Amino acid sequence: MSILKRSLYTRWFLLIFSLGILILILWNTYLLFQTFKHEERVKMEIWAESYKSINNADKNTDISLPLSVLSKNTTIPIILTFDTDSISNTSNLPEETATDKTLQRRLLNDLKSQNTPIEIQHPSGNQYVYYGNSSLITKLKYYPLALIAILSLFGLLVYSYFRATKMSAESKLWAGMAKETAHQIGTPLSSLLGWIEIMKLDNVDENIVDEIQKDVDRLQTIADRFSKIGSEPNLELLNIVEETKKSFDYLQSRSSKQIEFEFETNTDIVNLMLNPTLHSWTIENLIKNAIDAIKGKGKIKVEIKNNENNLQILVSDTGKGIPKNQFKKVFEPGFSTKKRGWGLGLSLTRRIVEKYHKGSIRVLKSEIGKGTVFSVLYRKLI
Repeated sequence: MSILKRSLYTRWFLLIFSLGILILILWNTYLLFQTFKHEERVKMEIWAESYKSINNADKNTDISLPLSVLSKNTTIPIILTFDTDSISNTSNLPEETATDKTLQRRLLNDLKSQNTPIEIQHPSGNQYVYYGNSSLITKLKYYPLALIAILSLFGLLVYSYFRATKMSAESKLWAGMAKETAHQIGTPLSSLLGWIEIMKLDNVDENIVDEIQKDVDRLQTIADRFSKIGSEPNLELLNIVEETKKSFDYLQSRSSKQIEFEFETNTDIVNLMLNPTLHSWTIENLIKNAIDAIKGKGKIKVEIKNNENNLQILVSDTGKGIPKNQFKKVFEPGFSTKKRGWGLGLSLTRRIVEKYHKGSIRVLKSEIGKGTVFSVLYRKLI
């Protein structure tokens, strides 16, 4: 058995064992409180019977025990009323209720629904003793909710822990794959650079050499991008309009002539802290996503809006559109509507925008069969 599997099994065993102990403790505590609740109910019944005994006693009846029971009651709320339902006396009421007639009347209505009143026969008119649950029983009735809350909290903590662990493992995996990809690309790149120098010495057509040089430089940029995944990139104060236009122009020159490209901006210079390599990756991923959406024919527009407190980059297309329930899913690793690909483009884009450049990205709007607009928002420097 591998160390990874052994560690996973150990973690699950400790989790299940801890959960079992927690459930056992909560169950025993619940039974204990149920016992307390039953005993408290019995005390209330004894108190009610004592009151009835005194009420029904004659001159020869020994009422010392019932009186002792009544005198020791400090938790059962009592309201004494006349036939007319007017309150004549109270006992063991909360401090704020004891001095407020409105609250007493409200409590009386509650007591009527809890227990049958004790009738006291009197020559001047019968009286009724209304009594309710003791303060302890009132508290105990909420205890099952507390147990459920504890179990829910435990479940939430476990879920958060495993989610964080899974995300951390996935992040390390993607970072490792990215760095390995950069390393693998580096070897043939070195050879290609050497061949370009040989082509220059052999007086090969300069236009051909220049185009090859551009693509090799592009491969170097891609390798540099992958090498930066998983590490904190260096940020520079750069003109984001110019950096965005560079990526736009590169993809426009290498895309189908059936695609209509448009670039629009209401400003020429906005300086932000950027990593140029990663920012170009952001723009290219969004444009390539738009190219896939329009399936090689349609219109793609990149628009830069310089607002008072932020700068917004809009990438729109006239493609197939995205269902509203997938607006957030498109940024999840592995999510893809294409048969080919790993579904990492938009996930990496969000990571670059939000983690490295402290911005935000979302699907601004989309209509099936009409197109989609992605929005990237950066806070401007003050």
